[in-house]
Amino acid sequence: MSLAGELVTETFEYDGGREVTVYVPADRPEAVVFAGDGKVISQWGSDLEAADVPSTMIVGVHRSADETLRLHEYSPGFDPERFSAHEKFFCEDVRHWARSRFGVALPAERTAVCGVSAGGELALAMGLRHPDGYGTVLCASPGGGYRPPAELPTLPRTYLVAGTQEPFFLQNATRWADALGEAGADVVLTERAGSHGGAFWREEFPLMVAWAFGA
Repeated sequence: MSLAGELVTETFEYDGGREVTVYVPADRPEAVVFAGDGKVISQWGSDLEAADVPSTMIVGVHRSADETLRLHEYSPGFDPERFSAHEKFFCEDVRHWARSRFGVALPAERTAVCGVSAGGELALAMGLRHPDGYGTVLCASPGGGYRPPAELPTLPRTYLVAGTQEPFFLQNATRWADALGEAGADVVLTERAGSHGGAFWREEFPLMVAWAFGA
């Protein structure tokens, strides 16, 4: 699929050189999605162009090449120091750069945080911990390393999706949907035929963005 917008990649000093890839839509952004696993998710801008959604920028923070370090960065509780360092990079450094580089400073209600698998845990953690920055959480097939805390400090709008062929991740998504719903959050859980992987998530992404920001 041809791309009307453009992809811009910048390398930051964090962790010895971590890249961030941004999908910049052709029209001025009306919304922005910050995402973990950004090398993958930033490529889904072409899917947004083909969908009936507002012009949306994707700021995709690349993951660590080491899967264990990725999990420690994305899920609180394993390595608090590593998680905290990545949290600062993701929520402060990258956001400040995106604002200055692209001139996009949108309110929380036009800003979402997105993730898939372990990145879904990151999205949930960032949404709960930084409600002033992210008004909506878009979470696909979350892992089980981060579970709903006994007391939910904030209640972000949350869109959860998981596939019928990934029961472990569907169970985790259901656990989060139940906890958020019982606390009074605006939460949607979508269960679809599908397995754990990029094609399943990519197909869902425009539906997530439409739910977050309107068609």
